[in-house]
Amino acid sequence: MPKVFRYRLKPTKSQVAILNRQLDLCRWVYNETLALRKNAWENEDRSISYFESKRMLPIWKESKPELSEVYSQVLQEAVQRVDLAFKAFFRRVKAGEEPGYPRFKGRNWYDSLTYPQSGFALKDNVLHLSKIGDIKVWLHRKVDGTIKRLTIKRSSTKKWYVSFLVEDAPNDAVPDSEKAVGIDVGISNFAVFSDGTFIENQRYLASCEKKLATAQSKKDKLPHRSPERKKAAKKVSHIYERLGNLRDNFAHQLSHRIVNDYGIICLEDIDIKNLIEKKPYMAKSVLDASWNRFRTYVTYKAESAGRKVVMVNPAYTSQMCSSCGSIAKKGLSERIHNCLKCGLVMDRDLNASKNILRLGLQSVAKA
Repeated sequence: MPKVFRYRLKPTKSQVAILNRQLDLCRWVYNETLALRKNAWENEDRSISYFESKRMLPIWKESKPELSEVYSQVLQEAVQRVDLAFKAFFRRVKAGEEPGYPRFKGRNWYDSLTYPQSGFALKDNVLHLSKIGDIKVWLHRKVDGTIKRLTIKRSSTKKWYVSFLVEDAPNDAVPDSEKAVGIDVGISNFAVFSDGTFIENQRYLASCEKKLATAQSKKDKLPHRSPERKKAAKKVSHIYERLGNLRDNFAHQLSHRIVNDYGIICLEDIDIKNLIEKKPYMAKSVLDASWNRFRTYVTYKAESAGRKVVMVNPAYTSQMCSSCGSIAKKGLSERIHNCLKCGLVMDRDLNASKNILRLGLQSVAKA
């Protein structure tokens, strides 16, 4: 099963300069490829393939010799990104979606380069990259399996990371479990399990919203393109990066715990985009909770560990009584489920999680 391992890089100042220069050269290739394909369609009414675009690289190297500073396959991958962008564009047009024509990349809008097959080697905590050299890696865990490709990425705070795509990685060994659980995600509690476990909502955005607003306000008052504004913008980026890291860490730890403990995991199949459009007043809280990230982590960890994840239609899971099945309508502010038919009184989210478990097990039985 393919896996991605991500680590922090520790390049020297000279290596940072080389990486930034290579990103700019890759961005130039991306923009030239996009311009080539765009002009061919508009002026000649013909489409240029990936292979035809790739054959332009030797010609571009003659007029721009500095392209030779970048490993050849990295430049080819930049050309391939344009091809993938056009394929995605045509797929959206065919599906009747908002197409979004591929755009040229401005400065600082091209922040990663990929070695798709070769040109790299990892030994202990040192990563060798062709045309760059040896870079130290913060190897906090072992890379298991065969490395097929790697991507170097520059974050908004100018930190550098490497992601290895690994094949033949061993599955995560976990003890067998016959336990099943239904999980209801929410705002007042991040998650409630059908066995009565309540997971508190961390509300990371609320905890640093004042600090973020102050930093953003300070940045907005400074003159454009000034060194002071750049410094203030970096502070804002640091806060956002920390927010993302906190959410990521929480989702990883909780999903790991769930996959270790339960053999069958039943989750709501919530359309988050649709929910936000219908209830925009919930957008900030829903996005801060990062339900989609949590669901993604549970799903891929479960697949690796041989667990089963069942997605359940969320319709009426909060309104239906988990004891008798009757509908007890209630507004969002009502946090207690009170069934007038059978007399069941229970926390609203716990009742929903029990319904999710029941529906999930029914789906497994039918399958």
